[in-house]
Amino acid sequence: MDKKGMTETEALRFYKEAYLGEKSRGRALTKKLSEAQYNKAQTEGKLDGIKGSFLWRVSKPLRMLFHKIVRVKERLGYYGSLKEIVRKLNAKMIERQARSQHGSASFPEIEEAARQRLYKFDREVKFSILMPLYNTPEKFLRQAIESVMGQTYEGWELCLADGSDEEHAYVEQICREYMEKDKQYLRPSSSLYCRIVYKKLAKNEGISGNTNACLSMSSGNYIALFDHDDVLHPSVLYEYMKVICEKGADYIYCDEATFKGSGTIDDMITLHFKPDYAPDNLRANNYICHFSAFARRLLDGTELFRSEFDGSQDHDMILRLTARAKCVVHVPKLLYYWRSHAGSVASDISAKSYAIEAAKGAVASHLKALGFKNFEITSTKAFETIFQIKYEILGNPKVSIIIPNKDHLEDLMRCLSSILERSTYDNYEIIVVENNSVSEEIFIYYKQIQENHAIRVIHYEGDFNYSRINNFGVSQAKGEYVLLLNNDTSVITPDWIEEMLMYAQRKDVGAVGAKLYYEDRTIQHAGVVLGLGAHRTAGHSHYRVDHQNLGYMGRLCYAQNVMAVTGACLMMRKALYEELGGLDVRFTVALNDVDLCVRAWKTGRVNVFTPFAELYHYESASRGTDLVGENAGRYEKEAALFRERWKELLAKGDPYYNPNFSLDRSDFALKILKTRS
Repeated sequence: MDKKGMTETEALRFYKEAYLGEKSRGRALTKKLSEAQYNKAQTEGKLDGIKGSFLWRVSKPLRMLFHKIVRVKERLGYYGSLKEIVRKLNAKMIERQARSQHGSASFPEIEEAARQRLYKFDREVKFSILMPLYNTPEKFLRQAIESVMGQTYEGWELCLADGSDEEHAYVEQICREYMEKDKQYLRPSSSLYCRIVYKKLAKNEGISGNTNACLSMSSGNYIALFDHDDVLHPSVLYEYMKVICEKGADYIYCDEATFKGSGTIDDMITLHFKPDYAPDNLRANNYICHFSAFARRLLDGTELFRSEFDGSQDHDMILRLTARAKCVVHVPKLLYYWRSHAGSVASDISAKSYAIEAAKGAVASHLKALGFKNFEITSTKAFETIFQIKYEILGNPKVSIIIPNKDHLEDLMRCLSSILERSTYDNYEIIVVENNSVSEEIFIYYKQIQENHAIRVIHYEGDFNYSRINNFGVSQAKGEYVLLLNNDTSVITPDWIEEMLMYAQRKDVGAVGAKLYYEDRTIQHAGVVLGLGAHRTAGHSHYRVDHQNLGYMGRLCYAQNVMAVTGACLMMRKALYEELGGLDVRFTVALNDVDLCVRAWKTGRVNVFTPFAELYHYESASRGTDLVGENAGRYEKEAALFRERWKELLAKGDPYYNPNFSLDRSDFALKILKTRS
C-alpha cells in the first residue's frame, strides 16, 4: 500500500492494522507451534519403534559408514577454496605449536629447577598432598609418586591411604619402595625421616572415605588433592608458594590438561585454560577441578569430602571452601595432567553415572547454604554435569525497558512486537526515547503504540549521545530494574526477562547480559572480553560462531561471570545504575556499556552473561559502522579514553579470560608463548 498522501487518521489506522496484524500473526504462530510439537511427539514415537527393530540394529555398520562419508564430504565443502584450506592448515599449525609448549617442554631446565629448589620464601608452608589409592595400575602409581618427588618446592608430604584389595598387594610394595627412596631428606635435628606417609586401610572406604583417611594422616598447614593416576608439573608447588606469599592466597588452582592413559603427558587430548575465580561458573560447572590446594583452616573442623556426594565430592568441597576463602587465586599455567583412561571421569562421565546426581546435590547444598530457595538445577546440552540454574524471582518487580530510537520504523516495530507477543513476564514498561527523528511515519507510529499503557514515548532533545539518551530514559523509569535495549533487536526466548532478572536481583550482581545473534544465527554477543581485538579495548567472545556451537569447554551453554556485557541488552538494578552515575557521557557511542560494567565490577560485584536469554541483534542498523570515516575517528578517541581509564586493568588482563588465549581472535585460540633462551 502506498502511504504517501495519506491523512494522519488514515496513517494511524494503517499502523494500527499493521500492529494488530502482528498480534494476529503471533497467535497463528503459537497455534502452529502447538501443532508442530504434537506432530513432533508423534514422529518421535514412530522413530523409537523403528530404532527398536531388528533391521535397524543389524544395519548399524552400514549407517556408520554412510555417515562417515557424509562428514568427509561436508568437511571438504566447508574448507572451500585453496586459500581457505591454507588458512585453516596454518591456524592448525599455530595451535599445535602453542599446545606443545604446555607439555614437558614447559618443565624447568636444570638451572631453573635448582634455582627454584634453593629459593627462600618468607613463609613456611608444608603441603600435605592427599592421594587415596585403590587398585592403582603400577605404571600410573609410579608416575604419580615420582611427579610429587620431583617437585622443585620440597616442603611437602605425600599422604597415601590404600584401600586396594589382596589382588593388588603390589600397591603397598610400591609405596614402601618410594618411602625408602625418600629417606634421604633430613629434619633440622638431622634425624632421617620420610615425607611419604602410608597407611593400609582395613577396607576400601570409597573416594570420600579414603581421602578423609589421608587427611587424618596429614600434618601440613596447606592441603592439596591429587588423584592416584595423574601427574603434577615439577613447578606446581613452587608456583603455589609464590601466590601464597605474594597475595595471601588461601585457595589455589591452576590450568590442566587431559592426556592419553598409556602415553606421556605430551599426548594431550584437551587443554583447559580457566578463568579466575568465578562463582557463577563454578555453580554451573566444576571448572576449578584440579589441582586444588588450600589452607587447612578453611576446613574449620568440617569434613573434607562428604560421602553423600561421592562421584562429585570435589565439586562439593570446592564450592564450600571457596565460599569461605578470603583469597582464591588462579595460577594461569598448565600444571596438572589428568589421565584419561577406561573407567576415569576424564574419559567418560558415564563411567561414573552417579556423578551427575551427586553434582546436582552438591550445587543444591551450596545454594541452600547461601540462602537460596526454590531453585531448579538441570543438565545442559553441553554436558550432563554442566548445569542451568533457575533462581527464584522474588516478588514481581517492574522492569523498565529503555529503547533509544531515531526513525527506523521497521526496526522499532519488529522489536516492540517481539516483546509484546513473546514475553512471558508481564510487569514491565517500555520507554521509547525519541531522539531527532525526521520521518512523519515514526511520529504517527508513536501515537499508535502509546494506546498500550505499558508503552511511553519520551523526547530527548540534543545531538545523538547514546549515554545521555539512556541516562535520560532511566531517569524517567518507574521500574526497580532497568533493561537497556537496542531498537534493532528481536526477542527469541519467551522468558528472556526472567532469565536476566533472576541474576539482577542478587545483591552481588552488577550487570546482566543476554546471548545475541545476527540474522544468520551466528553469535553477535556472548560476553565481553577486555583487551580483545585490534584496538585492545574490548571485544565479544565467540564472535560469529554458529548458534549450535557449544563454545570453548561448553561456555556457550551456561550462565557465567564476565567482565562486561553489551548495552544492546543489559539489565541492572536501577538504584545501582544511579549509584554508578549511569553511562559516562564522554563515551558517545562506543564502550560506554563496558565502562559501566567495569565500574560495577570494581564495587565488588560480578557481571553475568546468560545464554538462556536469547535475542536477534541486527547490529548498528541505526548508526552504521564504527570503522570508517568520521565514525572511525570518533571510535579511536573513545577507545583512547577507555585505554587510559582502565590502563592497569588492561595490563593485568581480563580475569575471566585466560592469558594463554590470543587477544587477536575471539575463538579462544592459544597464543604462542615466548621460547626460552
